[in-house]
Amino acid sequence: MNPLLKKFHSIPFSRIKTHHFLPAIKETIKTAKSEIDSIINNKETPSFKNTIEALDFSGEQLDRVTSIFFNLNSAETNDDIQKIAQEASPLLSEFSNDVALNEDLFKRVKAVYRMKDSLNLTIEQQTLLDKKYKSFARNGANLPENKQLIIRDIDKKLSKLKLTFGENVLAETNNYELHITDEIDLSGLPEGAKEAAKSLAKSKNKEGWLITLDYPSYIPFMKYADNRVLRKKLSLAFGAKGFQNNKYDNQDIVLQIAKLRHERANVLGYKTHAHYVLEERMAETPKKVTEFLNELLKKAKPAAEREFNILENFAKELDNIERLEKWDSAYYSEKLKQKIFNLDDELLKPYFKLENVINGVFKVSEKLFGLDFEKTKDIDTYHEDVLTYNVTDKKGNFVSLFYADFFPRPGKRNGAWMTSYKPQYIKDGKNERPHVSIVCNFTKPTETKPSLLTFNEVTTLFHEFGHALHGMLANTTYPSLSGTNVYWDFVELPSQILENWCYEKEALELFATHYETGELIPMELVEKIKESATFQEGMQTLRQISFGLLDMSWHANESPETITNVKAYESKAFSGTKLYPDVKENCMSTAFSHIFQGGYSSGYYSYKWAEVLDADAFEYFKQEGIFNKKVADKFKDNVLSKGGTENPMTLYKQFRGQEPKPEALLKRSGLIEK
Repeated sequence: MNPLLKKFHSIPFSRIKTHHFLPAIKETIKTAKSEIDSIINNKETPSFKNTIEALDFSGEQLDRVTSIFFNLNSAETNDDIQKIAQEASPLLSEFSNDVALNEDLFKRVKAVYRMKDSLNLTIEQQTLLDKKYKSFARNGANLPENKQLIIRDIDKKLSKLKLTFGENVLAETNNYELHITDEIDLSGLPEGAKEAAKSLAKSKNKEGWLITLDYPSYIPFMKYADNRVLRKKLSLAFGAKGFQNNKYDNQDIVLQIAKLRHERANVLGYKTHAHYVLEERMAETPKKVTEFLNELLKKAKPAAEREFNILENFAKELDNIERLEKWDSAYYSEKLKQKIFNLDDELLKPYFKLENVINGVFKVSEKLFGLDFEKTKDIDTYHEDVLTYNVTDKKGNFVSLFYADFFPRPGKRNGAWMTSYKPQYIKDGKNERPHVSIVCNFTKPTETKPSLLTFNEVTTLFHEFGHALHGMLANTTYPSLSGTNVYWDFVELPSQILENWCYEKEALELFATHYETGELIPMELVEKIKESATFQEGMQTLRQISFGLLDMSWHANESPETITNVKAYESKAFSGTKLYPDVKENCMSTAFSHIFQGGYSSGYYSYKWAEVLDADAFEYFKQEGIFNKKVADKFKDNVLSKGGTENPMTLYKQFRGQEPKPEALLKRSGLIEK
């Protein structure tokens, strides 16, 4: 019997074999179809309960199976899983269109929608009704059949192209190794990074040291290695992913995705893909996004240029570097930071043992939201590295199951993300609690040292955990409005606000202790962390703006079919934010997974948008105390638990009492006077 087709509480990973997935996906599509049929064939007059509510609860088993499958495809993939993904994606796309373009189903939804003013619905029910109606209208339900067929065809193609894009990036990441046999080439590298490189080489039966394109290997080398030639070599390899005219090349895929998205938007009556996407975002229009990014650019660019000149002069003084290149950036920035603040990431790492940081984020969550985390070995996992926890409230009620997966592996894509295996919802009077996961790529323990995190990795853990809290504390009736199912430019608020606690003495005292001596992090280091928080903030802001503008350039373009050269087009989009000389061998777009594989197309600006929200929100915490229970309860009750049940600006104002002001972000970034 296929374990995916049985009822289970937590996922029985050890019983699931790769060959179970495709039959389970096909079977649960069938079940979901019959659930849709029973809504359509219901002889009763369409009502909110028998149509809208029934539709939201349909396909539950299919959602569960596909969430398991696609999460594994990101965190523990292999050739077989990738083949199944290529086969399953068009089937799922077809099913999704069968629902979205089902005329009889849409008639029932439309009938309920027309009666909405007389139905006496709750705010959450009104939101669900609006969302369901729009999801049909925005996916072509009002179109003639010939145009619906075009939408179906485009969606099938896109689902496969996005998968291939991601597979190519992962293959390029895994295929590159910088094999070092002379220890002198590791000059400048901290002992921990050297040991990790040696142990990686040993695991592959090689002499010497191995550096890869995985972040925990790549970043220390770029930051500390004195050998400029090798830094350049590694940097070129990193920037050339998907851009090497080989079988993993993504240039044509990028062009196809951009054209197909545009064509789809046009068929649906929108000017561009960005117009289509942003209709359901806080920002509303491409014009508003571009104005927002350009307004920030105006503030950030002078600061970024000043910082860049300082860095360039510093590199010239120190090592007679005539022209600062991209492979010099992290190296000289780190040296300059050490000089200005006398602060070295290597000084901080002993205070950020992974287990202590996990404990820290748990303690912060306990103080703010009354949560307890109990490690358990009773929950099945897909890899031995994965940790599991039962999350409860102060009364002992079960809140969530939490999975955490922290180290890089060949089958795991780079970066960090939060995901869900089961959403929260209330059905038949029972509050079904969520199963939430965070996946990161942190420095692994070595033979002599535990996993010691850089400060950047500490903020990454807090960031992803903020998303996890949004999932864990969800308390809504309907699954499609639960947890992180919110407007894309609101979803980063819970994650980005939690990063702020990493800079606060009161929070650091809870967990930042030396892994060998148990000594609390010295307060002068805490002060230096705070002081250095705005170091090169102009350059960092400019970088984020450049990514947002590149995204808008691909997706707000009214004629993407005229683009023939990915690199040339990208260079034009970057022209207003450029600091470093261009590298002809490199291209960002061909590995920009956020927008070409993930869900951030026309949405990359949302990181900066949500920073305005998070800086404004955290200012409220600071006014009242960073562990103030009243403010924390307001944030939990109006933001974290509410999911997408109301307009995000309404929820934000209920928490904050006012609309967010950008001044808090500009002050925090040091871009205007405090």
